[in-house]
Amino acid sequence: MTDIVSDATARIHPQDQEGAAPAERALRVVHEPGGIDLTAAEEAADQFLKALGVSTASESLRGTPGRMARAYAELFSPRPFDLTTFPNDEGYDELVLARRIPVRSVCEHHLLPFVGTAHVGYLPGGRILGLSKLARVVEHFACRPQVQERLTKQVADWLQTHLEPKGVGVVIEAEHTCMTLRGVQATGSSTMTSTLLGLLRSDARSRSEFLALTGVAS
Repeated sequence: MTDIVSDATARIHPQDQEGAAPAERALRVVHEPGGIDLTAAEEAADQFLKALGVSTASESLRGTPGRMARAYAELFSPRPFDLTTFPNDEGYDELVLARRIPVRSVCEHHLLPFVGTAHVGYLPGGRILGLSKLARVVEHFACRPQVQERLTKQVADWLQTHLEPKGVGVVIEAEHTCMTLRGVQATGSSTMTSTLLGLLRSDARSRSEFLALTGVAS
């Protein structure tokens, strides 16, 4: 059984098949890029540097094209994980929030990094999520060429679809080196984006609580 979400594949973990214990359910989440050819990437990186007037003949730069290729391959390859959920036996209906999740991604317009933090929360429905998985979902969608607006919405939409909570909220604040190191060179600037779904969008009290706890609103 497979479930295609964006360019990611979420596979049912064996424990969720026939005979599995009903107390725990998980999706195996893997990212399936088009394939990585490190040799071709290294050759291309070498040509790229030479085209910009950077010689790779010296001892210190000779291995740079290979390091570039491996670095970008790592940035574009999120680790697989199990999205493990558990029954909400106690009927917990208050906000669950993971704050200051590290975000590391690459701007798809200039292929320069942007880094920051994400705050991800949800109002539980019938199931609750292992807390570390909120950070895993952020990493899953961050490890590819991205724009921050899309990343924010992808995380929220994915959780809404697979967890089926009463509401989801995602706020990301990041510094974009394509903005701070080049062009306008706006050193110290940051960009904030948010996506609110369900009750965290429609219910004023829930929305205010989420934004206050993330530090977006005081």
